[in-house]
Amino acid sequence: MNEKDQKTQKGMSMKGQRTLAYIVLIIISFFCLFWFYVLFINATRSNGALKKGFTAIPGGFLIKNWKSLLAGTLPVWNGMFNSIFIATCSAVLCTYFSTMTAYAIHAYDFKGKKFMFTFILAVMMIPTQVTALGFLQLLGKMHLDDSFIPLIVPSIAAPVTFFYMKQYMESNLPLELVEAARIDGSGEFKTFNRIVFPLMKPAIAVQAIFTFVQSWNNYFIPALVLHSDKKKTLPVLIAQLRSADFLKFDMGQVYVMIAFSIFPVIIVYILLSKFIVEGVSAGAVKG
Repeated sequence: MNEKDQKTQKGMSMKGQRTLAYIVLIIISFFCLFWFYVLFINATRSNGALKKGFTAIPGGFLIKNWKSLLAGTLPVWNGMFNSIFIATCSAVLCTYFSTMTAYAIHAYDFKGKKFMFTFILAVMMIPTQVTALGFLQLLGKMHLDDSFIPLIVPSIAAPVTFFYMKQYMESNLPLELVEAARIDGSGEFKTFNRIVFPLMKPAIAVQAIFTFVQSWNNYFIPALVLHSDKKKTLPVLIAQLRSADFLKFDMGQVYVMIAFSIFPVIIVYILLSKFIVEGVSAGAVKG
């Protein structure tokens, strides 16, 4: 086989692999998006129609379901504001301070550096449910029940985000750049905020999305901490709506509220999605 035939065969093989990859991605995308379609279709149907089974044709009860939801006793708009506020503050604090911690471990040499890195990673192994009782007792002593503070401040210490930022810095942050800034007389905070932080934008965008979604979907801790309806987040209100008694239960309202609750997540994803591929690929592989 001559060189030309080898190149032709190699090109056909690569084309076949690319076609197979596209087919697999299309199938995966279909199954990922199909459930969103089911959600929005069910949001347009009445409770009686939903009990009869699924249909791919939209119904005409979207506005009625929405009005019935707002006319109920649940403070839907308060829940939306609470979720946005908590998730946004958590994402901002988590990404900033996790990046700062990763920078300290990456750029400085000090006694106990390896121990601190190992200790932070070890915290990742502790489930939230294990520490929930002690956490609630601490909140009671500090009189922080029914407050947003216990849902926002602990997000500063995020071992998963720290580890991702540390790996990203090893791949994309040369220490020579930091040393040059120090030689030029730049202070440590100025170096971090003016040089390091902008270089971390792709990783920060990725972790901001993950942290926002995690905080947005968090049900366990808010359900334990928040007691008044006006301070509850959307996941707690959705669970409360689903637990209504038989006479008041309306599945159409549940689907409308779920659909309503995912719009902010979709918006955040669209705004930051351009950084995802760059951030994940650069942070996962050390250059």
